[in-house]
Amino acid sequence: MKSKRTNVVLDVDLVQRAKNLTGIETTKGVVHEALETLVRLRGQALVRELRGQLKWEGDLAAQREGRDLAAR
Repeated sequence: MKSKRTNVVLDVDLVQRAKNLTGIETTKGVVHEALETLVRLRGQALVRELRGQLKWEGDLAAQREGRDLAAR
């Protein structure tokens, strides 16, 4: 992981609430978790926007052949 040092002004109450909810003890940890969550959620939103727009050609039954669903 590449790091960047920066100074930001944060809402102290919001940071404390985040620490309490997550169990993360440091402000750095809370900010890191928040950024990872933001990126993941926005990425998921981009994928959801594609729903129904992609054309899939394939044989689902053929792909399922030989797969043991009981083993799951």
